[in-house]
Amino acid sequence: MARGTRRYTSWGRYPTARHKSVKHIHWRDELSDLSRFEASILPFGYGRSYGDSCLNEDGILLDTTSLSQFIAFDEENGIIRCEAGVSLEDVLAVIVPRGWFLPVTPGTKYVSVAGAIANDIHGKNHHVAGTFGCHVTQFEVLRSDGSRLICSPEQHQDLFRATIGGLGLTGVILWAEFKLKKITTPLIEQENIRFRNIDEFFEIAHESRDLGYEYTVSWVDCLAQGENLGRGHFTRGNFYDPPLGVIKEPVTVPPIPIPFDFPGFLINSFTVKAFNTLYYLRQPVKTRRRIVHYNPFFYPLDTFTDWYRGYGRHGFFQYQFVMPYKTGEYEPIKDIFRRIARSGQGSPLVVFKTFGDVPSPGLLSFPRPGVTLALDFANQGEKTLKLFRELDEIVFANGGALYPAKDARMSPEGFRKSFPLLDDFIKCVDPKFSSSFWRRVMEI
Repeated sequence: MARGTRRYTSWGRYPTARHKSVKHIHWRDELSDLSRFEASILPFGYGRSYGDSCLNEDGILLDTTSLSQFIAFDEENGIIRCEAGVSLEDVLAVIVPRGWFLPVTPGTKYVSVAGAIANDIHGKNHHVAGTFGCHVTQFEVLRSDGSRLICSPEQHQDLFRATIGGLGLTGVILWAEFKLKKITTPLIEQENIRFRNIDEFFEIAHESRDLGYEYTVSWVDCLAQGENLGRGHFTRGNFYDPPLGVIKEPVTVPPIPIPFDFPGFLINSFTVKAFNTLYYLRQPVKTRRRIVHYNPFFYPLDTFTDWYRGYGRHGFFQYQFVMPYKTGEYEPIKDIFRRIARSGQGSPLVVFKTFGDVPSPGLLSFPRPGVTLALDFANQGEKTLKLFRELDEIVFANGGALYPAKDARMSPEGFRKSFPLLDDFIKCVDPKFSSSFWRRVMEI
C-alpha cells in the first residue's frame, strides 16, 4: 500500500541493503544543502522497484513520500501538478470523478509520481501512448549544489531527458506536471481471448492493433512446452462509453493482507504447472467479453497487500526484457520460453505484450519496439542466476535490453548493451547521488 508502515527494501526483497540513515523530506524547501550529507544519497518513494535501483547500501535514503500535496489542476485541459511523493492512487482519486485518467499506468497504483518519472513506467497502452515520460510537461529538480532547475522539453532539456528514466540519480524531483487522458466512465470494455501458442499470440496482438484496442496484455503459461509453447490468455480493452443510465458504481473490496511469509517450497515446478493448467482452462470458451471497472483491469495484484511474501523470506527476482522481432520470425522468443519451461522455474505471475514505436524523451528509457516478457522467479540462488545468464545471451544477441527497475543482477556489459545513450546520461548524474544498482552496473 502507498500508506502504512515504512520499509526500506525493494519489492523483491533481494538484495538486501543496510543504509546509514533515512532522511524524511516534509517540505520542498527543506533541503537547502544536499552536499552536507556524509554519504551518497538516493530518493526513495514507495519501494516498488524490484531489484536494487531503489537501494543505497551504506548510503542515505531521502524518503519523499511526505511530499504529498497537489499544487494545481487544470480540469478543462487535463493537466495536473503535484509534489513528488503523491501516489498514482491519490492522483486517480482526484481525477477519475472529474472525467480524467492517467495517460500511462503500470500494474500497480502504489507508486509515486516521481518514481513513475524516474523509472519511465510503461503500461498496457505503450503501442499508442508511449511511456509516462511522454506526457510529462515539466518538473523541478533539486541538485546537490543547491540549484533548483525547472526542466521541460524547452528548459534544461539535457537534464529533462536524463531525469526521465534516470533512476533517481540526477537529483531530487520536488514536483511534476503531466497531461491526463479524457474518459467518459471508469469502466473498461474488456475482451479475453485464449490462445494456444506463441504464433497465435502474435496474430491476436497484430489484429488488436489493427482494430484500435488501446490496452493489450497477456498472461502466458511459462511451463507449457511442445505445441502448447507460450499458450495463454490475451486481454484487450478500451474505456467504455455506455448508454445513459446504465453506469453502476463498483463494489469496493478492501485489499487482502498477506501477513506472513509463505514457505519457500510452495512455489515449485509441480505447483506452478498445476496452477497454470487450471488458470489456462478457467475460461472454457475461446473469447469472453465483459464490462469491468478499471481497478481489476489495470491493478489485479493490488488486491493483495505485500504479495511479495508469497515467495518466501528469500525473496524473488523479476526478469524483464524487450526484444525486437520481425513478423513470422519468433524463434529467439520461443527459445526463451523453452529454456524457462525446461528449467522448471518461474511462477504464475507473467506479463507478455508488444511495445510500439512511440519514442520516449528519456535517455535510459527501457521500452522500444518489440516484445516484452516480465516473469517472477523465486530466489533459488545460483540455479536461478544461471538461467538468467542463459536468457541474457539470447536477449543481447537479438538486440534486446533489460529493465533496470526490475533488475537485481544485470552485468555492467549487459547494462551498456541495453542503453546506447548511457554516456550522454552519465554527464547529467549528480555526483552526490548513487544507488546499489548504479555502483554495480558501473563497477564503482
